[in-house]
Amino acid sequence: MAFESNKFKVVKKKQLERCTFNVECNVESEVEIDKILSVCHTAQASDAEILNGMINYTGYIDLCILYLSVDGEIGTINSSCPFTSKFEDEFVVVGDKVSIVVEVEDYAVESVTSSNIKIACSCVGGGAIICEREVGCIATGDENTCLKEDEVFVNTLVGQAQEVFTVQSDFSIKEPVRKILTSDSCVSVKTVESGVNFVSVSGEVVTRLLYLTENDRFETSYVTENFKEEVELEGVTREAISEATAFIRPSSVKCEVENAEKGVDVKVTIPVQVNVTAYLEKTETVIRDIYSTTCELQVSTSSFDMSKQLPCEMFEEKIDGALTLDEDKPRVDKVMFVGGSNLNVTNAYVKDGEVFVEGVTKTNVVYLNDETSSLNSVVVEVPFVVSDKAEVPNEAKVSVKAVLVDTDVVVKKGREFLFDAKLKINANFDCSQTGAVISSVETAESYGERDCAIELVFAEAGQSAWDIAKAIKVREETVIFQNPELTFPLEKDENVVVYYKIMKN
Repeated sequence: MAFESNKFKVVKKKQLERCTFNVECNVESEVEIDKILSVCHTAQASDAEILNGMINYTGYIDLCILYLSVDGEIGTINSSCPFTSKFEDEFVVVGDKVSIVVEVEDYAVESVTSSNIKIACSCVGGGAIICEREVGCIATGDENTCLKEDEVFVNTLVGQAQEVFTVQSDFSIKEPVRKILTSDSCVSVKTVESGVNFVSVSGEVVTRLLYLTENDRFETSYVTENFKEEVELEGVTREAISEATAFIRPSSVKCEVENAEKGVDVKVTIPVQVNVTAYLEKTETVIRDIYSTTCELQVSTSSFDMSKQLPCEMFEEKIDGALTLDEDKPRVDKVMFVGGSNLNVTNAYVKDGEVFVEGVTKTNVVYLNDETSSLNSVVVEVPFVVSDKAEVPNEAKVSVKAVLVDTDVVVKKGREFLFDAKLKINANFDCSQTGAVISSVETAESYGERDCAIELVFAEAGQSAWDIAKAIKVREETVIFQNPELTFPLEKDENVVVYYKIMKN
């Protein structure tokens, strides 16, 4: 007796265990620096090598350093620092796909010379392995085998795709500008929709421009650009659940300034990278039960894990906080400008119909002390916990990408900083599911010849024709045909008669 085998694929999404590593950034400097006013950082993984049990990956940390020179000039240095790191996980096999998230938890300016700035960054890596695993099952038997088939839902991976496009932001400043100090941009995803062989992603890019006027005033301008892009991905249908993340590499952003009649025109060109992953629920026909009418069968089953992707959520939330300067710090007589913010998400989870996101933002504030006529800087650190409604189960896993916009800092009584800003959060959810299939069948002893022509079966209410037929090792249609007066499943206890051969007079 031969049994054919079959295979189908399911998708499993496994969170990578967060790991920390250190990166030393050496930044070249061509000016004599008096003090570092602020450091803003953006980390991103770029390439990954997936081996059995290990992921080696590379990436970069883009730094924007705002400094005060010994000549009293404020300037900016932009630098990109490469890094390498790895994950070790026995679940990983060659051919898996990976989504890696890297953040800078903290940094320290270790040394500043006329030619070099050394910054030590403490980084944390995380993300998820997205893999396809084959599930083996039996497909057919022989003429003596009775099969009960069923359709089951399985979660599958359609695939991944990436697209890079350009967003342009235009500023018009109606007064003379002496220097553009920084231009930083962030991107957030607002909607993700699956189409036929494409995923539509919409979002916005917010660009902040910090500049110094000819009257030595520091000013900040914001501009928001909306986008909608279709990322091609073969196999996607409207029923697919897709997730998307978007990134901007600061070192690739270009800022051009042209003099205008009443000031300057600024054009900021921002390359945006969008990554999409699509999942689809499919049906597979499997054998739920099996027996033979001629011999015993030894049936083995195996279970499997898969991940079900759930619709993503996007929400905004305001955060605020305060910082009181230590007494040994110079008094704040005027906030000159916000040098930039660094954001780190530390935890995300679902509880009682809400998604919670925890983290901390560190904002660099530059201020003036009149007594010493000096510029000073301070980091306003604000821990936050924000939440929003989410129609997902408590056991759902969540991964988030958050960006900070509309940052504002004011001073009160010369020593207290009051901070407020807006968080834009893109949350993706998935939950684990399990299934089981008959994976193998072996034949055992053959049944002996029957010693009777008629058998009376005392069947219980609720039993199906299949249950009865399997118990006495005949075909299901035999039970149904020979007992036309009965309705299955049985509504009450019944006597079921089975004839094994036709009796002749």
